[in-house]
Amino acid sequence: MSVDYKTLFGKTPPTKLFLMAALPGIISMLASALYQLIDGAFVGQLLGGESFAALNLAMPFVVINFAFSDLIGVGSAVPIAIRLGEKNETEARNIFNASCLMIVISGALTGALLYTAAPHLMRMMGADGTLAALAADYLRIYALFSPVTTILFAVDNYLRICGKIRYSMFINVFLSFACAFFEFLFLFVFRLDIRGAALGACCGMLLSVMAAFIPFFRGKVQLRFGRPRFSRALFLSVFVNGCPTFLSNIAGRITSILMNYFLLLYGGKTAVSAYGILMYADGIVFPMLYGLCDSLQPAVGYNWGAGDFGRVRAIEKRCYIASASLSVVVAVLMLVVPGVFVAVFVGDGEAAIAEMAVQALSVFALAYFLRWFSFATQSYMSAVGKAVYAAVISLFTALVFPVILIFALGQMKLEGLWLNYPLTSALAALLALAILLLFRRKKSKQDSASK
Repeated sequence: MSVDYKTLFGKTPPTKLFLMAALPGIISMLASALYQLIDGAFVGQLLGGESFAALNLAMPFVVINFAFSDLIGVGSAVPIAIRLGEKNETEARNIFNASCLMIVISGALTGALLYTAAPHLMRMMGADGTLAALAADYLRIYALFSPVTTILFAVDNYLRICGKIRYSMFINVFLSFACAFFEFLFLFVFRLDIRGAALGACCGMLLSVMAAFIPFFRGKVQLRFGRPRFSRALFLSVFVNGCPTFLSNIAGRITSILMNYFLLLYGGKTAVSAYGILMYADGIVFPMLYGLCDSLQPAVGYNWGAGDFGRVRAIEKRCYIASASLSVVVAVLMLVVPGVFVAVFVGDGEAAIAEMAVQALSVFALAYFLRWFSFATQSYMSAVGKAVYAAVISLFTALVFPVILIFALGQMKLEGLWLNYPLTSALAALLALAILLLFRRKKSKQDSASK
C-alpha cells in the first residue's frame, strides 16, 4: 500500500508514523539478517570450516563493493527528502535519476577492479593455498554481478521516500527468501562449492532489483525516470551526505581486514572462523538498528526541510528509545545463551571453533549496551544534513577507535581483539554525546538569533 508522502511525513502523529515506518524497516532488515544466518549456516555446516573462513576473509571486500553504491544511494536520499519537504519535486526527481546512473557506472568499475585483484587481495591478507583460492572465487562472483546488484539498497531508500514502505518491506523479505532458495539450490542440489553461495545471493539480488523498480517504471510514484541533469552542486551534495555511510562501510571493512590479519597471526583459521561468528551476531543486531533508524530518515529530512523542528525531535525521541530497547534485549540474550547461537554455524567436528566463539561472544555482547547511541546519533545527523558530524562519528567508530585499540591491546592477543568492539562502543557513545550536545547548542543559538 502506498501512502502520500506529504500526509505520512508531515501530518501523521509521531508514534503512529514511527510504527508505520520503523516496524516495516525492522522487519525488512530482520529478514536480511536471517538470510545472512542461513548463508553462514549453509557454508559452515555443508562446506566446512575452511570455506567458512574463506567467506569471512572475502566478505569485507564484498561490502566495500557495495559501499560506493551506498554512498550514492544514501547521499541522494537525504537531499531528495529535503527537496520534497521544500516542495521542489523537480529537483528531487533529477537527483534520483542522476544517482541511479551513477550507481550503475560505479558498480561496473568497482566490480571490474575487484574481479581482477581478488587473488592478490587474499594473499595480501596472509591467506594461501585452498583458503586464498576459495575466498577469491567467492569475491569474483559478486564482482561479476556488481553493475546490476549494487543499486539494490539505494532503491530501497527511494521506495520509502515515496511512501512505498510496505512494498519496500516486501522486497526485502522477498530478497531473503530468493537468496536462500538459490543458495539451497546451488549448494544442496547442484553441489557447487563456495561459488554456489555467492551465486545464490547474487541471483536473489538480481530478481529483487527488478521487482523493486517496478513502481518507478510504471510512473506511479513521486520519483520518476527522466533524463538526468548533472551539476557540480549535485555531485557535491550526494558525496557530502553519503560520506558518513561510505566511511562507515569502508573504514569498517579496513578494520575487519586488519582484524583478520591479526586473527590469522594469533589464532589461525580457528580464530578467523570464531570472529566470523561474531560478525554474524552483529549481522543480526546492526541491520535491525539500521532498519529502525534509516526508515525514519525520510520523515526526519522532510520535516527538517519543512522547518518543523518540534516534529523532528518527537520522531528522534522514539528512535532513540526503540534503539536502546532493542540493543539491550539482544545483548542480554547473547550473554545468557551464547552457545545456542554458535551452534548454528559450527559442525560437530569443529569443537575448537565452538569453544573459542562462545568465549568471544560473551565479551562481544557487552558492546550492545552502548553501541545503539552512537548509531542513532549518526543517523540523526545524516537525516538533517549535518554530514560532517555524522562522518566524524562514523569514521571514529568504524576505524579510528578500533585500530587504536588493536595496537593498544596487542599484548592481550586474542583477548584484546575480542574486547575491541565493546571498548569501541563505549568511546563512540562518548563522542556521539559530545557531538549531540554541540549540535543542540548551535541550533539554540541560531534559533535565538532568528527571533
